[in-house]
Amino acid sequence: MSVEAELKKREAERLTEIEKQRLIREREEDKRNMEVEINRRVEELVEKRMASEREKRAQEIELEVQRRVAEAKRVMSREMLEELERQKQLELQRFLEKEEDESRKRAELNRIINENNRKIEIQQLKIAEEQQKLLEEQRKLLEERQKFEEEKKKRDKEEQKLILGKQNTRPKLSFSLGSK
Repeated sequence: MSVEAELKKREAERLTEIEKQRLIREREEDKRNMEVEINRRVEELVEKRMASEREKRAQEIELEVQRRVAEAKRVMSREMLEELERQKQLELQRFLEKEEDESRKRAELNRIINENNRKIEIQQLKIAEEQQKLLEEQRKLLEERQKFEEEKKKRDKEEQKLILGKQNTRPKLSFSLGSK
C-alpha cells in the first residue's frame, strides 16, 4: 500500500499543483482584465478631460490659430511684395540694359550709315567730276568735229570754186608768143 499511497499522494500533489497553476492563471487573467479595465477607464477619463479642456480652450485655440494664420499671411504678403519688388527691379535693370544696348547699336548703325553716306557723296562727286570731264571731252570732240566739218566744207567749196573757176580763183594762163 505504500506504493499506492505514494501514488495517491503524488496524484494529490499533482492535482494540487494543477489547481495552484489554474488559480495563478485565473489571478493573472483577472489582473490583466483589471489592468485593461483600468486603462480603458483612464483613457475614458483622459478623453473626457481632454474634450472638456478642448471645449474650454476651443475659443482660445481658435483665436490662437487665427492669430497665427493672420501673422503667416502678413509674413507671406510681405515676402511676396519683396519678391515682386525684386523681380520688378530685375526687369527694370534688364530693360535698361537692353535699351542701353539698343542705343549703342543704333549709334553704331548711325555712325556706319553716316560713314557710308559720306563715302557715297565722295563717290557721287567723283562720278559727277568724271561725267563733267566726259561731257567736256564730248563737247570738245563735237566742237573739233564741227570745226573739221566746217573746214572740210570750206575746202570742198574752195576746190569747187577752183574747179569751176569762179571769182577768178583759177589762175590765168597766157599763151602768148612773146618774149619777155
